[in-house]
Amino acid sequence: MIEIKGIRKSFGKLDVLKGFDFSLADRKITAVLGPNGSGKTTLIKSILGLVIPSHGEILYKGTSIFNNWNYRKEIGYLPQIARFPENLRVSELLKLIEEVRNEARNSDELIRRFDLESYLHKKLYQLSGGTRQKVNIVLTFMFDCPVYILDEPTSGLDPIALIRLKDLIQYKKEEGKTFLITTHIMTLVEELSDELIFLLEGQVYFRGTYGELMTAEKEENLERAIAKILEKENVKDS
Repeated sequence: MIEIKGIRKSFGKLDVLKGFDFSLADRKITAVLGPNGSGKTTLIKSILGLVIPSHGEILYKGTSIFNNWNYRKEIGYLPQIARFPENLRVSELLKLIEEVRNEARNSDELIRRFDLESYLHKKLYQLSGGTRQKVNIVLTFMFDCPVYILDEPTSGLDPIALIRLKDLIQYKKEEGKTFLITTHIMTLVEELSDELIFLLEGQVYFRGTYGELMTAEKEENLERAIAKILEKENVKDS
């Protein structure tokens, strides 16, 4: 559904994405991992057309996304940091996004799932970080999209909300949705991902399943496998 071909992106002299190819597996959950500065957010913004790559091509359903922005209506996007006018009430924000999308929203079940009924009339500046993230999750999933891109979706969530988010992602996958997720919560990756892509310094260091990475690094959990990768790279650079 989404194909990346030779994508490169530089900001001045800094090469953030250094050229790689991959296709996002349809109806699967792909986790993109990597240390800070590895290019994860730039990759996501490139897919969304928010950053224009220096070289390469991005295809959605076989068609280049460049100068063709309608495809974005088919992607539910949860940014790492979402900013909206602080004086808006939660109910007003939901209505605003509904009008911008010009689609009827389906948010009632999501509001109940994340216990937001009592917050609908509160203004955004009155909300805690975790409650804001719940609102952002509702905004992401309240329209039916074939693809969802989630950039650090668990930020600020309490354990109950985290479990409910995992259940929601799994349910949507069973409906046939495609996911690209970046996260530092390794249990989310271990439990949900069908494929891992590990970025390191703007390049794909590893692509495969969780089990394949454990075998390659001879480790029993993802945290230790990633730590080993980073330690090896640090030795090379020293």
